[in-house]
Formats: sequence, structure tokens, C-alpha cells
Amino acid sequence: MANEDKRDIKKEIPEELWETFEEILPEEYPAIEKFAGKKLSPEEKTLKDKEAIINALKTVVDPDIKVDVYNLGLIYKYEIENNGDVNIEMTLTSPTCPYANALVQACADAIADLEGVGQVKVSVVWDPKWNLSMLSEEAKFDLDMI
Repeated sequence: MANEDKRDIKKEIPEELWETFEEILPEEYPAIEKFAGKKLSPEEKTLKDKEAIINALKTVVDPDIKVDVYNLGLIYKYEIENNGDVNIEMTLTSPTCPYANALVQACADAIADLEGVGQVKVSVVWDPKWNLSMLSEEAKFDLDMI
């Protein structure tokens, strides 16, 4: 990524804004849920490899920040159930993210495309709130933060 394309997200997401968001989150920002995939038949082999889930999530890139959702630290939890269904809990960098629905659906679709995955449910949660410390070292490097 060229230096002129990089953005300083420290300036874009001030910590003091979160205090305002916390006051309105319960009513104004309900959890977002998106679904993809289909139930697997009992005969179908199910995915057991969590690394495949991570790699799929790394293909979903925030269009503003230009870093994938995994390295942004937006993925809080991922589980593969015995029947191949996958449940993801994630957050967003901001409750006012204009790409919220598209990013969450893209995560669900990327995982549903994996062999051996049944139904996928991706839920957005706001606790804990996202902050810059959640960025991976790779993301910090890409954003010129280290």
C-alpha cells in the first residue's frame, strides 16, 4: 500500500466519541445478525479446521481502512459446531460504520463458501467496544502505526 493511500485511524476514531455512543447503543444500535449457507446432510463431511475460518475472514476487507476484519481485531469469537454450522461474534470500528451490513454479510458469505460448512450466523456485538489495541501487528504495520 502506498503511503498516500494509508490513513491514520487514530484521528478518525477518537476514543472520546465512544462515551457518546455508549449512551445510545442499547436503543439506537441493536445487534446486527446475518446468515449464509445451508444445513449439511448427516453424510456430509464437516469442517474442523479453524484456520480455514480465519483465512476466509481475512478475505473480507474494510473498504475505508483497507485492512481485513480479522487483522482489524473485529472478530471476537468463532465456533464450529459438530454439524458444520459456524457462529461468529464480531464488532465494528464504529456503531455508525456505513458498511456495517455489507461487512457482516461478507463475513457470513466468505465462511459459507468453505467446504464442509453448514449454516453461518454472524452477530455484531458492542461489548467489549473496539479500540486500537485490538489491531494485529500486521494491521498496525499496514496503517503505518509501527
